[in-house]
Amino acid sequence: MINGVAGYMYPNEVELQWSLLIVLYPYITGLVAGAFILASLERVFKVEEVRPTYRLALLTALAFLLVAPLPLQLHLGHPERSFEMYLTPHRTSAMAMFGFVYLWYLMVVLLVEIWLDYRADIVHQAQTRTGVMRWIYRALTLGSQNVSPASRRIDDKVGYVVTVIGIPSAFLLHGYVGFIFGSVKANPWWSTPLMPVVFLFSAMTSGIAAVLVIYVGSSLLRRTRIDMRCLDAVGKYLFYTFVIDFSLEMLDLVHRTYEADESFRSLDFMVHTRLFISQIVVQIFLGTLLPLGLLAATQLVRFSDAIRRRIYVGASLLTLVGIFAMRWNVVIGGQLFSKSFLGYTTYKVEFAAREGLLPALALMILPFVLLLVLVKLLPPWQEQEVTEG
Repeated sequence: MINGVAGYMYPNEVELQWSLLIVLYPYITGLVAGAFILASLERVFKVEEVRPTYRLALLTALAFLLVAPLPLQLHLGHPERSFEMYLTPHRTSAMAMFGFVYLWYLMVVLLVEIWLDYRADIVHQAQTRTGVMRWIYRALTLGSQNVSPASRRIDDKVGYVVTVIGIPSAFLLHGYVGFIFGSVKANPWWSTPLMPVVFLFSAMTSGIAAVLVIYVGSSLLRRTRIDMRCLDAVGKYLFYTFVIDFSLEMLDLVHRTYEADESFRSLDFMVHTRLFISQIVVQIFLGTLLPLGLLAATQLVRFSDAIRRRIYVGASLLTLVGIFAMRWNVVIGGQLFSKSFLGYTTYKVEFAAREGLLPALALMILPFVLLLVLVKLLPPWQEQEVTEG
């Protein structure tokens, strides 16, 4: 083994084309889709228990959506070239079409729904604030000052329609990422029709887990009461979604094992060597089986509120780690073996390089900074929250 390469590999396979930033991209877009699906439970499906997280989920989706294309921009090296997809659209390119899906979801779906939901609050702030903030809120009103009951009913009806449209849009936003990987026929690790579905349900799982952690964390920081009825409902939906996600991944594994084509031995070697820690230990055990067991325990045993809170947060954090490991294993793992199945390579993360650990950490912190700004500008908290002593 020389320079991390074992066996025979073609020269263009030694250096990975997709690195840590491409791992971050489907991870961040998954958080967007999952957070929006959680918000839609209250607006479309009338699940009143999750109402305290409705606005927070929308703002979380927006914060992460604003950052979602940045990993791709850094990876390109010439980010200005990305605007070519709008000027010269290529309808047969899944990657090019993402630009239009992203623009549709950001400008038409998410921003419109948030504006309709907050419009009365924005008008109130524009009328009561002073100084710079007053001008900011006036700009956000878009000239609409009418907040009569009739106009608010129209806002609700239009917002409902936008949310209904947004659900398949959220599916399309993240499902296409799995479609891109699944359509690469030359790579047996990716080439499976289940890839878009697995990506979609893992996205829903990670987004729900992220909103749960943010809701609990923000409540503790603000010293406000945590609505356990809401937390139980979010934990229940997280558990159900996670079960479906895990079942689909196991179905894919059983199918690969049963089919056992010429690539199976190579993939099996990868799982037991180079990906053993990231897949077996982190993704399957720590990131899947353990949080599923914790969430299942809350459905079977009636713990106290304090213990349930800790279980939900712990399980959600482990879930986020597990979903990230899944993205890592798909993106990085799919590039660690030769197309001839005769050689293997390794991937080492650099720290301060353009696609290294430092930029990746910055990109993961940035959505939370944006969320803090959005929360200050458009507070998502419910009026009935009670401050703890």
